[in-house]
Amino acid sequence: MTVQKLLHAVDTASTWIGKAFAWLIVALMLVVCIEVCKRYLLNMPTSWVYDVNNMMYGTLFMMCGAYTLAQDGHVRGDFLYGSMKPRRQAFLDLVLYIAFFLPGILALTWAGWIYASDSLAIHETTFNATPLPIYPFKFFIPIAGATVLVQGLSEILRCIVCLKTGEWTPRLADADEIDVVNQQLAGSTYVDEDAKRDAMSKAKQIDESARQRHAGGQT
Repeated sequence: MTVQKLLHAVDTASTWIGKAFAWLIVALMLVVCIEVCKRYLLNMPTSWVYDVNNMMYGTLFMMCGAYTLAQDGHVRGDFLYGSMKPRRQAFLDLVLYIAFFLPGILALTWAGWIYASDSLAIHETTFNATPLPIYPFKFFIPIAGATVLVQGLSEILRCIVCLKTGEWTPRLADADEIDVVNQQLAGSTYVDEDAKRDAMSKAKQIDESARQRHAGGQT
């Protein structure tokens, strides 16, 4: 297996996990809507919805971490990073991954496992009139840490390849904001064709400019 295929295999796994757990957004919306209707229309509020919301949102947030890393979507100081050449970007990333990322994620995964194991040992539940088991949710902490760790190791390998070749290894393509803009404009019945083309052209120019800054000024 080539390095490119290995990197894409890890990216694919992280993307699949992230998109699978992203469906929790739909579940969250349904639970909140049902609770609002029961509380304000039927005067029958529930005692467990708040805890369920927290658990689902926490799971969504944690399990999408590897996907965000695979798409290079985490926040960074782009005003400095974007002006660097790829090799310098890779060197900076590699130092930060080794100095901060690996110790932090390893600590999170290990502590999360202990945290979840202790919760399972006592069959921990929520503190309300309708107690819910918490320990299944807490096991997502070490699982999420492990997925981010694997993706992080892939990113470290990507940095090493860039240091050798001077170019970033291409990432897996995924839906970008520009795709959403194009889709929304294409389906709009309130904007004429000339305005659509003009808006799409400007959006593509902005997107391309951002990509060039991220690539360290390469064109």
